[in-house]
Amino acid sequence: MTDSTPASERQRLAWQCRRGLLELDHLFSRFLELGYDDLDAAGRVAFQRLLGEQDQVLNDWFMMGVEAPDTEIAALVERILAVVSVQRD
Repeated sequence: MTDSTPASERQRLAWQCRRGLLELDHLFSRFLELGYDDLDAAGRVAFQRLLGEQDQVLNDWFMMGVEAPDTEIAALVERILAVVSVQRD
């Protein structure tokens, strides 16, 4: 995989991946490292929208299995979980 994301954008995203909940922090940081570059432009916009959500909402989506009301975000949640899960195995 090549890093096609400009350094300044990657630094900004890395900062936004830092969350109050350690589980989310780890999940988003790993996805930024392992899966972000594979997203298309719409996926990258969706990821930035996702990072704008509150930690409790994100916790519900990622840890509690609550489905996001936005289908694009819901698909991204599944993708993030899949990418990070594959790396744990």
